Amino acid sequence: MPKDFSRSLRVADQIQRELADLLRHEIKDPRIDHITITAVEVTRDYTYAKVFYTTLGESEKIPLIEKGLEKANGFLRSSLSKRIQLRVVPQLIFVYDKSVEHGAYMSKLIDEAVAQENKNKT
Repeated sequence: MPKDFSRSLRVADQIQRELADLLRHEIKDPRIDHITITAVEVTRDYTYAKVFYTTLGESEKIPLIEKGLEKANGFLRSSLSKRIQLRVVPQLIFVYDKSVEHGAYMSKLIDEAVAQENKNKT
């Protein structure tokens, strides 16, 4: 019987949950208050983990958020090692996820097109 989820997907999911909890409860840096972890991708050997994050309405603050995440990287990694039993705790690489922002933009365009079509019908 084939497995539905590979181990690396389960580890990535666990890292995502633990990082979200750490960012919400442990990190006091105001630069990274309002971010959401959208996904985590772990390499097969668990050496690196790409952590995708997003923030709504504050795209001009992304450089500040990146600096805050860089500063908290060591603390987050050491806290993960205490929460998750892995032989190797992956290096965290934070990547801004533009998909939520892009989705909101596309939704706005669709709403404008529908409104324009309704306006032309009347």
